Amino acid sequence: MRLAYLDCFSGISGDMLLGALVDAGVPAELLEKTVAALNIGARLEISRVVRSGISATKVDVLVGDEKDLPREEYLEEKEHTHKHGHEHPHHHEHTPSRAGPALSEAEGTPAPHQHGRGLKEIKDMISRAAISPRAKSTAIDIFDALGAAEAKIHNVDIGEIHFHEVGAVDAMVDIVCAAVGAEALGVDEFICSPLNVGGGTVKCAHGTLPVPAPATVELLKGALVYSSDIQAELVTPTGAAIVKVLAGRFGSFPEMKIEKSGYGAGTRDFPGQANVLRLTVGDALPELAAKTAQETISVLEANVDDLNPQVFGYVMGRLLEEGALDVFGVPVQMKKGRPGMLLTVLSKPEDAAKLTQIIFAETTTLGVRRREEKRQVLSRKWVSVSTQWGDVRMKIASMNGTVTNYAPEYEDCRKVAAEHKVPLKQVMQDAVQHYLQQK
Repeated sequence: MRLAYLDCFSGISGDMLLGALVDAGVPAELLEKTVAALNIGARLEISRVVRSGISATKVDVLVGDEKDLPREEYLEEKEHTHKHGHEHPHHHEHTPSRAGPALSEAEGTPAPHQHGRGLKEIKDMISRAAISPRAKSTAIDIFDALGAAEAKIHNVDIGEIHFHEVGAVDAMVDIVCAAVGAEALGVDEFICSPLNVGGGTVKCAHGTLPVPAPATVELLKGALVYSSDIQAELVTPTGAAIVKVLAGRFGSFPEMKIEKSGYGAGTRDFPGQANVLRLTVGDALPELAAKTAQETISVLEANVDDLNPQVFGYVMGRLLEEGALDVFGVPVQMKKGRPGMLLTVLSKPEDAAKLTQIIFAETTTLGVRRREEKRQVLSRKWVSVSTQWGDVRMKIASMNGTVTNYAPEYEDCRKVAAEHKVPLKQVMQDAVQHYLQQK
């Protein structure tokens, strides 16, 4: 099993990943052809730099002759262009630690003459590009993740999201090239280290926000994160979305036979810390190849025998909405011969207290049992397929790089079926067929 390990000790952004991919052997010409295939007036500038003594590859996206700038330089340039009568500066989705500002917050309603693009327009552009179907699917999944995060943060429908920053040309290049480069790397699984998110604050389209920015926090749900003493935004929304889609799991350096490694550079050179992303590629040791990931979960249980059945269904739905991994009920025979239900909730340990409070608030139980258990999990990811009625997500599970299970997301299929008034089973079958065709 061939592995790729992303060592994010100084965070991650799109341009850092591109640099690491090139440094690890992905041909620069492939990424340059990918940019040309997008036909958005951009090009790449690739160079060698040193960050705190570490030689790394730096990838910059140029639109015309304009290169991304660090935040302070960008803000000065922004003021300069305003003085010359330009109302809307170019926005770039990067961070103070590398190239350009992390203006991650998308507006719910687009402003007139903005430089941003809607999610549908971006996905259409990617679909038309001359790249592989798998790379298209990965890139679209990354933008879907960004859109979903922004929509939740701003409490708007995902269709209303316009990417003022992440939809800019340089971010489109970062995301699509990351998808193409990841495929070219030829690995079975990406594993990601705990992410150093940085600290301090960042100025965005909506004002000053804490680091990590709200969209980044939303995207990193389920990831392992920490903050060093560096007061800068080290993980950008684009970097977080890429990790969310590419990484099958998070953890320490895997046991592997190292074949090669690459370093992708950020723009700045922090004192005492190399501002680089390291990508290591190798083969899992034979005796480890069949291992599945192990994680700890909390199991919450409560017996109820006097709850309205209609309320029971509502409670299950609410628990899932609040982050439960799974919720189910089992009929049981309780004391005095009363029929009842055993409510069982699986959750992340950090969510257990919150979910317990919901059980107490919404049911008639007087006690909730809790225990911690280990579980083995397959590597899982989402891919998007385009049916004749609309896009549907497929959940893909794999072991040792081999797909073991795949299934269309029920809620996506239900919405499509209801909107177009077609049988649900037909939508689900169509989604599976499209997935098999694009494999």
